Order: sequence, then structure tokens, then C-alpha cells
Amino acid sequence: MKKDFIGRVTIPTDVDVVPETLELLKRWGADAIRDCDGTDYPDELKNVDAKVYSTYYTTRKDNAWAKANPDEIQQMYIMTPFYTAVKDELSIHLMNHLHTDLLKVNDRDDIRRWWEVIDRTTGQPVPVSSWEYSSQTGDVIIHEAKEFHDYTVSFLAYIMWDPVHMYNAVTNGWTDFEKQITFDVRQPKTHKFSMDRLRKYLEANPHVDVIRYTTFFHQFTLIFDELAREKYVDWYGYSASVSPYILEQFEKEAGYPFRPEFIIDQGYMNNNYRIPSKEFLDFQAFQRREVAKLAKEMVDITHEYGKEAMMFLGDHWIGTEPFMDEFKTIGLDAVVGSVGNGCTLRLISDIEGVDYTEGRLLPYFFPDTFHEGGDPVKEAKINWVTARRAILRKPIDRIGYGGYLKLALQFPEFISYVEDVCNEFRTLYDNIKGTTPYCIKTVAVLNCWGKARAWGNHMVHHAIYHKQNYSYAGIIEALSGAPFDVKFISFDDIRENPEILNDIDVILNVGDGDTAYTGGDNWTDETIITAVKRFIYNGGGFIGVGEPAAHQHEGHFFQLATVMGVEKETGFTLNVDKYNWEQHDHFIKEDCTRDIDFGEGKKNIYALDGTRILVQRDKEVQMAVNEFGQGRCVYLSGLPYSFENSRILYRSIIWSSHDEDNLYRWFSSNFNAEVHAYVKNGKYCVVNNTYEPQHTTIYKGDGSSFELDLDANEIIWYEI
Repeated sequence: MKKDFIGRVTIPTDVDVVPETLELLKRWGADAIRDCDGTDYPDELKNVDAKVYSTYYTTRKDNAWAKANPDEIQQMYIMTPFYTAVKDELSIHLMNHLHTDLLKVNDRDDIRRWWEVIDRTTGQPVPVSSWEYSSQTGDVIIHEAKEFHDYTVSFLAYIMWDPVHMYNAVTNGWTDFEKQITFDVRQPKTHKFSMDRLRKYLEANPHVDVIRYTTFFHQFTLIFDELAREKYVDWYGYSASVSPYILEQFEKEAGYPFRPEFIIDQGYMNNNYRIPSKEFLDFQAFQRREVAKLAKEMVDITHEYGKEAMMFLGDHWIGTEPFMDEFKTIGLDAVVGSVGNGCTLRLISDIEGVDYTEGRLLPYFFPDTFHEGGDPVKEAKINWVTARRAILRKPIDRIGYGGYLKLALQFPEFISYVEDVCNEFRTLYDNIKGTTPYCIKTVAVLNCWGKARAWGNHMVHHAIYHKQNYSYAGIIEALSGAPFDVKFISFDDIRENPEILNDIDVILNVGDGDTAYTGGDNWTDETIITAVKRFIYNGGGFIGVGEPAAHQHEGHFFQLATVMGVEKETGFTLNVDKYNWEQHDHFIKEDCTRDIDFGEGKKNIYALDGTRILVQRDKEVQMAVNEFGQGRCVYLSGLPYSFENSRILYRSIIWSSHDEDNLYRWFSSNFNAEVHAYVKNGKYCVVNNTYEPQHTTIYKGDGSSFELDLDANEIIWYEI
């Protein structure tokens, strides 16, 4: 292998695979080696000619400290299930359906201040004088309960077993290990201890070049039930970033008393789909500032010892929101994260304020994939092709793999395939580094979160599939590898500066009604609704997917019904006859080869008079277009990710922005292949996204064309 064709790859190791690690360094052209959870770095590799990454756990792997300081063990807020009172006294056991190795009720602190019993029928807190807690039984007893009212208890619990360590132990079937307790670096004693502990680690490990923080201080919400099954997971969840110490600080800054309900949120835990309250946004902002200050302290110590500081975008990453302003103040050298699809790739590659970004490709070398009869090559191929689309738009600087190397070594075909991936990645990176790919349009995804959740829209836990969201997540996935400048803006952005829309060609609003992703009652705000309507009327494009701008108000469910030309029948207008059901051919559908897949779609959508229906099924509109002033709107009931659906979205954006005449610029006639141009570098590529040969007509930037046959998965580079 040529020397200049080595690097940008990280591999895992362990003490029992030293020769194999050295062999893989050569085969994959790797220039960095990492350890993994549950492994030790081999002494024989400490002087190897490669960067050494060391996973550093800021909140665990020191049970002696945690046990000696039980008041500074990390905590999370938990809400019990709903219980109905059938008499005037109700007993609720707090740990029902929770894993007792994971959590322990915190009755050390003032429960009457930090807990909350709520009458969920009225939504009102129960006076503290009307309930009590028995530490012997673990029950809260509510006195003077109202018959047939529902009640919940919100309480603090210590995290007695790090949830990620528990996940790794359960997934890998570990039996001989100590459950690692999470301690709270935010608190005074543990803060001092942690900084001293970090210095000792750095002094004791001079062979380490990169400290990979996993991550910093607060685990995203991850709870297991009594059978060690995953009970609740929210990759953006803040409920495990609380303690009385932290909350008292928050009260001083916010200027108002804290309530558990600010986190609990009726039991929804302020998940990504909930429209965030002012109090929750205040808490998040406070946490970002405090976490950034403390993380910077650790990064500064790391630099003091001449080592790089890398953050893993996962596990304990809460408070280090990478697209928010506070993140850049931390001073990190790098970010690494797991790549499940194009969206998670862009979550990493779009991060600013670091020297380089790295993606951990799948599959992890875990026994759930690497077992007899498993097919890791198939999973690796799907992962690489999916990630590659996004890499071609905004490349990460490095790739790597994680897990237990000895498992992967049992699959020689996998080892060989990854060798090809590493070489292809280096070629790709060398061709596009330092340039911005050609972008045809600027599109803005509008929701309640804006840049805070860039590329994370409709994401519950990384790229995990859910029947209820894949029809929406497909839009974001398609955008991750499409030739558009994609921005994520919030309703607050528009309130603060309506002119923000002046630089946008097309707005997308995607999701179910009354969720954070469509905006709910934000659409009743005169500033918002008039700004968006003005934008469309003056020539802007609008694409609504699912239940866009949906909130029942003043005679409409879709608040942009008169602009989009579609509405949802909620039962309130059954007495109004609907006559517009004729389907029309259209520019947007011209590349379709079969019936369009709208995923789960939507029921009961109908078109207003004058709207052109492109697809309706059983008198339910799935796709329609409408013009408003100089602007154009497209309605889609859903659009799961596929190559064909990506083309539909592409054409929808082109049409809604009045640019049909320029469709054939850096364009492939076959939607299974795509063209990416890097005008600054004088290069462009054609990529086959399938594992089958493809024929296509390629159109260059000047509109000239040529025929091309592509091998399976092939990528071909050209000079402009």
C-alpha cells in the first residue's frame, strides 16, 4: 500500500489480539488504535507507530469513590405509572417495573421539596401534607385521595449502575464484573476528585495521544425494567442531569422555584416530540453553560499534558449540544460518534469548533451481530452506502470501528470488505476535502428546536426504526445526502428575526400535528403565520409533510390550509361536501417507476377547490400542489427514505422554488445513482447507491450529458 494512502482510520484492540491488531493496521491502513468498554490496552502496543486513543470515563470506573460519597452519586427524575384511587387512600410503590440494580430511591434529600405527587385528573400537585413516604416499604401513601382520580409520583433516584455499562453487560452477556456506579462531577467533592483523578491518569499513561471522553457528565435518559429490558430511551433526554445541588443553582439563575414537573412533563419527559416549555428551555440553557465550563476545565488539563481531547457524541453527552454556541467554548480537538445512517453522519460532520470529526461505522463488533450465522458484511454494506451519501455532502475526517476485535476476526469476508471501505473513504476524502459541494437550493427545516436538533429530527435513539416516524425521518435522511444547503430554524428564530426567511428558497415542516416538529400552537402566533405566508406569497416554496402547521384554531386544523390547498377532516366539516378528487400528472412525479410509497401516510386529508391533486387513494389525498401568490406549496402525507422517494423530494424542492428549467444540472437520470459536484476542486463524482449495476445519463453543470454504466456500489471521479 502506498504510504500516502494510509490513515484516517481507527481500529479497536484488546490484550488477546496483539498480532492481529498489527496485521489489521497494515491491511486497513489504520493510523490509530482504541480501547473499548470492558477491555484493557495491551502493553505490547504502547510504542506502536499509531495514535493511541484511550476511552476515559469521567463519571464511572471508581466505585470506591462513589461508595464513599453516596450523596454525590448521579441522579435522575422518575415518574411512576398512573394509579387510580378507588378510596380515600392510595399507596404507590415507587420502584414498580424498574430495575433495582439500576436505580435507588433518593430519600436522603428533602423529598417534600424535590418530589411531587400530582393529581393527574386535575393536573394539580397534591399538598405535601397529604402524602408520606415509607422507606421500609418503598411506598408513597396519599391521604384524602379523590375517588377515581389518577395519581403519579415524581421522585429522584440515584443511578447505581451506569446505564451504558448495564447495556454493554446485558448485550454481551457479561457475568464476572462489578456494576459501575455513576458519580456526579458537578458536585464539589467529586469535582475536585475528578480533576485530580484526570491528572493522575494522564501522568500514568504517557503512551496515550488522544483522550476520548465518553462523554462528559450526564447520561441521556436510559432506563431498564425489572427484567433488564430497555424501558425508556431518549437520546436527547435531560432527566438524568439533575440533583438538588444542580437544581438549587438553577433556581438562583432562573429566578423562580424549580418543579419536578419541568422535567417530568406529564410523564413525557420532554422528549424530542414535545413542544418544549420555557422552563425546560431555561433548564437546558443552564445545563449547557455549566457543563461547558466544567468540560473546558478537563480539556484544558488534557492540553496541559500535551494530549488531544476528543468527545464521544453519545452516552453522557447531555449538556454538550454540539450545534449550540456553548459547545465551541469547550475547546475540544475532535468529536467522534456512531454512524447509523446519513442523519447521524451529518450530526457529526456538521459540528463546528473542532479540528476534526470521526465516525464510528457499524456494525459494532458485538455478539449480537458477530455470531455463528450472523451476516456482518451485509450490515456493513448497508451502513457504508447509507453513510457515503452524507459523507459526499459534508465529509467526516476519519472513520473507525468499535467493539471486540476478536469477534470480527472470525469473519474474514468482513475484514476484507472493510479494507475496501477504508480505501474508498480515503479516495473520497482526498477528492473533496476543503471544499463545499455544489448546492442547488437553500432549504430550511422549520420546527420548535431549530439548530439545537439539526439532523436529529424524528430521532428517538440514533437511527432506530419506529413505525410512527419513519415516514417523516425519511425526509431528513434524504436531505442528508442531497445537493442542498440545509438549515434548521426554529419558530423563535422567526419571532426574533423574520428576515431570516429572506435567504431561504424552500421551507419544510414535517411531522404530526401538535408536536415540536410541526409546531402546534406556534402557528396561532400572528408573527409566525404572517411571516411564513408572506414568504410563500412573495415566491418562496413550502413543503408540508404529514400534518404540517397543524393545530385546531379558528376554523382550521392546518393553519396553512388556504396556502397549501389541503386540510384534514377532523369530523368538524363532515357536513361540507368535497368534490376535488381528480388526479393530475406533474413534474414532481416524472421519474416515478411505481406507485409512490408514502409510508404510513395520513388519513382524511382532502383538497380545497383549485388545488391540484397528484395522488389520492380512496378519496384521501397523499400528494398535492398549490400556488399562492408567486409561491408554490407541496403537500406529502409521508415519504420514507428510498432512492425513488429522494428523487420525489428533490423534484418537489426544484418545482416549489420555480427552477424546473435547471433540473438537468449535475443530475442523474437514474435515481439509483447520484452526482456530486465540487466546483472549487474542479471535480465531480457519480455514485451508484445500489449493489446492482446501473445505467444512467449524467448531466453536467452546463447541461451537457453522457451515458454511463456503473458497477455495483461503484463511485467514479471526473475532472470538471
